[in-house]
Amino acid sequence: MNLLILTEKPSAARNFQTALGGATGSYNGDNFVVTNLRGHVMTLKEPEEMVPNDLSEKYKKWNLKNLPWNLEDIRWQKTYVKSKNLKTGRIETTKKLLDEIGVLSKASDAVVIATDTDPSGEGQLLAWEAINAINWNGKVLRVNFMDESPKSIRKAMDNMQDVSDQSKDGEYLKGESRNRWDFLSMQITRVAAISARKQGFNVVPREGRLKSVIIWKIFEQLQTLKDYKKKPYFEVKFQDPAGHVFQRTTKEENPKYRFEKEEDAQTDLIEYRDSKVTNIKRETKHQVPGRLIDLAAVGAILAPRGYSSQEVLSTYQKMYEAQIVSYPRTEDKTVTFEQFNELLPKVDSIAHLVGVDTSLLTHRKPRPSHVKNQGSHGANRPGLKVPKSLSELSRFGKSAIDIYTTLAKNYLAMLAEDYIYEKVTAELLDYPAFKTTFNIPIKMNFKAIFDNSYRNTEDEDQDSKSDTVGPTASPFVYEGSNKKPATPTTKWIMAFLEKNDVGTGATRLSTLSDISKPKGMITDRRGKLDLTQAGAVSAALIKDTWIANPKVTKDLFTMMSQVGELKVSMQEVMENSIELFKHDMPIILDNAEKLPEFLNAKDFPGLGKVEKTEVVFNDKKVQIPKTWSGHTFTEDEFEKLLDGQTIKVTAKSSKTGRNFEANIHIGEEVYKGKKQTKIIPEFLESSTKADGDKIQAVIDGKEISYKKKWGTHTFTEEEIKSLSAGQTITFESKSRYGKTSTISGKIAEQTFRGHKYWGFMKTS
Repeated sequence: MNLLILTEKPSAARNFQTALGGATGSYNGDNFVVTNLRGHVMTLKEPEEMVPNDLSEKYKKWNLKNLPWNLEDIRWQKTYVKSKNLKTGRIETTKKLLDEIGVLSKASDAVVIATDTDPSGEGQLLAWEAINAINWNGKVLRVNFMDESPKSIRKAMDNMQDVSDQSKDGEYLKGESRNRWDFLSMQITRVAAISARKQGFNVVPREGRLKSVIIWKIFEQLQTLKDYKKKPYFEVKFQDPAGHVFQRTTKEENPKYRFEKEEDAQTDLIEYRDSKVTNIKRETKHQVPGRLIDLAAVGAILAPRGYSSQEVLSTYQKMYEAQIVSYPRTEDKTVTFEQFNELLPKVDSIAHLVGVDTSLLTHRKPRPSHVKNQGSHGANRPGLKVPKSLSELSRFGKSAIDIYTTLAKNYLAMLAEDYIYEKVTAELLDYPAFKTTFNIPIKMNFKAIFDNSYRNTEDEDQDSKSDTVGPTASPFVYEGSNKKPATPTTKWIMAFLEKNDVGTGATRLSTLSDISKPKGMITDRRGKLDLTQAGAVSAALIKDTWIANPKVTKDLFTMMSQVGELKVSMQEVMENSIELFKHDMPIILDNAEKLPEFLNAKDFPGLGKVEKTEVVFNDKKVQIPKTWSGHTFTEDEFEKLLDGQTIKVTAKSSKTGRNFEANIHIGEEVYKGKKQTKIIPEFLESSTKADGDKIQAVIDGKEISYKKKWGTHTFTEEEIKSLSAGQTITFESKSRYGKTSTISGKIAEQTFRGHKYWGFMKTS
């Protein structure tokens, strides 16, 4: 049989070629050709392109009356993916790549899907997109490999599965249902954007399955922090000579022995005296190593070191392709017995590489808590290729050494013995309600390698350096306060998502990476998360919605998994999206009305609402702002504007804070092919101000600044006046070598090394 092996990307194709002995050849009696995609090569068309022609305009317009969409209208058609060629700057499509694959398929008896096997079904989806695009109607086989090592690839080739019936391929159906649900969720983004703009907030809130949960949770926590007020309290506690504290415990929020005023606690203190310590109990305990971490945990651990989610994702992927680490997008929390035994001979080399004492690695038998005969890719861990040195990992990215060290130490910890400690409890003879508990470390064992602090609980007993307790304890007044809410961090949000079982580790990290990109919805400063203005608006709009509810999102992930198991249809998933939209739309619209009061302009600078009023101008109803550039119109000024008159105003630049003058009137301008009724200014000379070696001006309605000099020429006052009016000037200029030439030009927006700026541009 002639096989066309379809890999996900060029690097995977190279690994298949290494495993099978070339780009073409024979394996197990079958001839093969290895080719590759470049991720997704097809994408869903725009909404207006997938409906009948008479509905196209309706689906194109961002108009609330056109929502929700009718599922029966949509044809679910796909088109080639477009991208910009970084070398030529031209827009290219995937048509050429697919045409080449189509030619190769003509000599094939079967197409072999050799894309990643990931939990979302995305690998299966992007392969079928290509197979459908080349109109392949023959046999389709699937190979599932644990990693891209030669052994895994050959094992996968030995166990090919027939998935020719696309309608029964659960992994494809799961991936496509997710794809279509996400597409339909565009409606929520449209509602959010439209309603926000009506309130004067010019942002596009990007709502989605997981991102909305993250955005709302961060917003909610920031509000809790903002509302937090420290409330001191005072109560009587005891302390022994070793520093161990004895206290009462209760589930009551404000127990009667806790006072708001210190003098009341001091009065209570009089009732107590020194007491002997009694009922001392010592119990030796064991603690097993923490479970294997996922990609989200890696990102959370590394975030405080300055590594962004995008950096960790990108670097990890490159390391995986080089077989240095295991598959990134796994949802497994354990490894199989086979995976454990494969890596066992490598552990000493890995330990030496990351500085772990091999004498600690005495538990070299599989732990039932970490090794099970279930799962596929296995938990995130070091790969079978062990680097010769940590320094050579730097070629993959700046976070590579820390990624590898974190994964390695976490994995090696399960090969160490249990942490052994003595748990000590005691109470006071005279006041038995006062108790203490602490731990005395006996053998650190796995904790000497990796202490899984990512999942520490708040109520863990604290370790103590002293194993002496008593013999007596003395009362004192302790000052405490209500607990301050946690600052939103990568670690904090990942723990929340894990606790609520929302998404996989890789999905959580990739979503966080997506919304924290430049001009995104959150900022990430060494793991501390905050909302941008767009993020704040987005969060305020989705208060009380299903799209922001972690339980709803968890149920959606479950439903998509059930599609993969052929228990739920794609149609049901799409209907779920419409149901969610119908529930959330009125809530978002209602939230939009409250945006100005919900968002504090002091906390989110620049988010002030632009108040508008509806007027009739040229026989049309239009919305006109009541203020312009900081100037609020008087009733007389507004009447003159509506009468078609020009008025002179003094306004303030939002960028420089300086006042400027302009004549303004209401008129029509064409923007992106559409006429808009708006305030049109004519800037006066006073709007041009010198600022050191820069000129502040308003050109084409934009507040800009440009240098007073160009080359060796310093602009005269007359030239500055002309340039600031957007006019072209001509002058004589000398080069640094003394050569004189005639220069003509004007002030224009330009780009240098990817950064835009305003400055003098030669026209001749």
